[in-house]
Amino acid sequence: MSNSPSAKDSATTNASSPTRPEDEKLPLRLLIVYGLQHIFTMYAGAVAPALVIGAAAGLANEPAAMGILVSGALLAAGIATLLQTVGHRRLGAQMPIVVACSFVPVSAITSLAAGEAGENLPVAFGASMAAGVFALVLTPFFGQLIRFFPPIVTGTIITVIGISLMPVAARWIMDGGTRTLEDGSTVAAAPLSSLALAGFTLAVIILGSRVLPGIWGRLSVLLGLVVGTLVAVPFGMADFSRVGEADIVFNPASVFYFGAPRLELAAVLTMCVIMLVVLTEGASHLIAVGEITGSRVDAKRISAGLRADVSGSIIGPIFSATPTSSFAQNIGLLALTGIRSRFVVATGGVILLALGLFPILGGVMAALPAPVLGGAGLVLFGSVAASGVKTLGKVDFTNNLNLVLVATSMGVAVIPLAYPTFYAFLPESVELIAHSGIIGAALVSVLLNICFNVVGRTSDGGSPAAIDTAEIGSAGPGEAKYTDQAGAAHRGEEPRAADGREG
Repeated sequence: MSNSPSAKDSATTNASSPTRPEDEKLPLRLLIVYGLQHIFTMYAGAVAPALVIGAAAGLANEPAAMGILVSGALLAAGIATLLQTVGHRRLGAQMPIVVACSFVPVSAITSLAAGEAGENLPVAFGASMAAGVFALVLTPFFGQLIRFFPPIVTGTIITVIGISLMPVAARWIMDGGTRTLEDGSTVAAAPLSSLALAGFTLAVIILGSRVLPGIWGRLSVLLGLVVGTLVAVPFGMADFSRVGEADIVFNPASVFYFGAPRLELAAVLTMCVIMLVVLTEGASHLIAVGEITGSRVDAKRISAGLRADVSGSIIGPIFSATPTSSFAQNIGLLALTGIRSRFVVATGGVILLALGLFPILGGVMAALPAPVLGGAGLVLFGSVAASGVKTLGKVDFTNNLNLVLVATSMGVAVIPLAYPTFYAFLPESVELIAHSGIIGAALVSVLLNICFNVVGRTSDGGSPAAIDTAEIGSAGPGEAKYTDQAGAAHRGEEPRAADGREG
């Protein structure tokens, strides 16, 4: 997509003159083209949480159930995106923001949903719904709470989230493989064939991220999944024989497919803490979009936008979907293309709804070989951790205790990952909370930030950082190059090559 003035002029031909930049109305053909571009940008990230959670819930070999999860994720994304773009002024910021199932809660939800045949999914969905209500109540007051979640806190939590997801990718690559030792015992291990397939998929994604231009680089994950699966077919490592078990068209009777949501205190508390991170991330995205579009964003508009962000957490469980949040990569696309119309993104929301009405598409996604998903998961989950590291890069670590804060929080978070039975002596309800490295990192980082940076002296890590539009959209592979172009486009500069020369 060209970012030249002539390209923008042709894109807006016959468009109406808006009172706000985001209210620009384009011809239908352009709405569809630019709307599809947004969907291509976020599709892989939107359905990945459903695949991760479904596998953890024991549904990896159940295409019909996995189809429901993927379909539900797309339906929730479509509804929440439409609320955000064209909703009422008190429910939706009426800005060009894509909302879809967030990666932030995935690690916690996989722990809650772990089991056989999806038996524990109602607990995860119940916690999501309750946490959504909790977040909805907080939206008018979040401006006062956000100071407790500066970059040093959110960066630490997001980094931990990415790290805690890595075992999921490893289990996908192993695909149930075991090795028999000399003493006759068996240990979980990745067969050479699985390692080769995962490595090939990873190589395709990296190569695509490196050589494909702009928006196509963002599709490298989807490309890796497709190419990896095609390679697996002749070796008998892909089985699509059960795809037909999934419904072709969404059946209204599929609502609450896995049963009515169940509320468990520990699960609800876990999700409530995570929703604080989702709200913080959402507020920064709204401010960033305001800067990119040149539109005024005040406290009321932020509150309205956050309500749309968390609406998916309340509506989603009806369709077997998990909490939603705004997608950073699509914000980068706004800066890159200069197309600021919220109706373009609303068109993308309609496309998401249409895709969600066909669960058989989810059945196809569920039939992808586990090692292929594992190879892609290394990049996807690593990108989450890298986003957290990037946020921590905004923090001042000189002449303060911020390094101690991050080190302590990380240490507390990694303990239950390294030794899952570490807290086994605690009461069961307390153990579930303590076992979550995310909750541990959140509690420790918030408390230490208050002690070091709020009650004591203030540092750059103690207050929310200003939004740097050059860094929007870094949640996925291939976006280092992509984000540089987006930032340069927003600032009206010529993009630079990786070595710093004019590109």
